[in-house]
Amino acid sequence: LHQHEARGVMGSPSFRFKQFEIWHDRCAQKVGTDGVLLGAWADLKQSKHILDVGTGSGLIALMAAQRASEAEVVGIEIDPDAARQASENAQRSPFSERITITQSDVRDFHSPLAFDCILSNPPFFTEETRPPVSERAIARNTATLTFVELIAAVGRLLADEGCFHVVLPSSAVPGFVALCLDCNLRLERQCLVSTVAGKAPKRSLLTFVSGIPSSPLLVEQLVLQTPDGRRTEAYQRLASSFYL
Repeated sequence: LHQHEARGVMGSPSFRFKQFEIWHDRCAQKVGTDGVLLGAWADLKQSKHILDVGTGSGLIALMAAQRASEAEVVGIEIDPDAARQASENAQRSPFSERITITQSDVRDFHSPLAFDCILSNPPFFTEETRPPVSERAIARNTATLTFVELIAAVGRLLADEGCFHVVLPSSAVPGFVALCLDCNLRLERQCLVSTVAGKAPKRSLLTFVSGIPSSPLLVEQLVLQTPDGRRTEAYQRLASSFYL
């Protein structure tokens, strides 16, 4: 995170965006660059019924509600404290009437309507050594929700011709893409995210579609920082509707 962003993560219980504020002191997963990137990058133009899986503080759900002004947004979160805080964040936002936060395990979650857009910043910490804070370990470890379980839930909840947007470590992408193929979810768009120019991408933003993609795979690149640590123009443009 850049210094401006880090103040909201490390030293403060809340993080202020242009149109809303996220309190995250009761959430294992704090506001971070991954969630902001996904919320700003995902194509939501045609989305009317959006699901954020593992919403945490509600960040991505609120970003989606801001960008898709006519969409109904549902955020689901397994942790009760985080779900309550996400609900409070949503209620304080200008989009409160269009956001519903539900405390639920996605493996048990059912909806009367299929979602035309599903977003997720999923658990991906797979090493044996977990982060030192146990709640954060639960939020980040794939033992809590495996990729197989996440993808199966997406396949069950996603509408025909719907889109699934996800952010992952680059090392996890090949296996994740293969699992998605098994559920008839095919990669349509990918953004390779590097911290600075010349460094290998550490993150990938991915869009999957159900069925056959309507166009060839689009691969993009995004560099976050200039050599002196400022946001690049591309990153600034992407997040300009959110960062102060």
